[in-house]
Amino acid sequence: MWTCPRCGRTFANTNQTHTCAPLGSLDDHFARSEPHVRAIFDALRAAVEPVDVLPERSRIAFHIRMSFAAFVPRREWLDGHLVLARTASHAAFTKVEVYSPRNVLHAFRLHEPPDDAFLELLGEARAVGEQRHLG
Repeated sequence: MWTCPRCGRTFANTNQTHTCAPLGSLDDHFARSEPHVRAIFDALRAAVEPVDVLPERSRIAFHIRMSFAAFVPRREWLDGHLVLARTASHAAFTKVEVYSPRNVLHAFRLHEPPDDAFLELLGEARAVGEQRHLG
């Protein structure tokens, strides 16, 4: 793991390119959201703890060795994406983008708490964040 000496974030690769900026407030991200949107996020977070939560300027990321999920709270729903090492399907997925065989972004929109199938995919994404899919 490499720690950026300016912002303090950790990365799997030395000198990894990133936006070197101070983290914001998690509460600020949800200031304009309905309470159930925060409850959805909190359920997702609880499913993958322990995890670093990074409230960046434009998103909230879940990070271990690498970021494996990101979230953008909206007024009535939670947008985001998971990074999986395969292509998967779920009713919440709005788009799937294959960057490489082991780097597949799954964009989603959640209007209600995640079901067990989504939480299982989130667990897979956590394993990608730990880079277990590489070994």
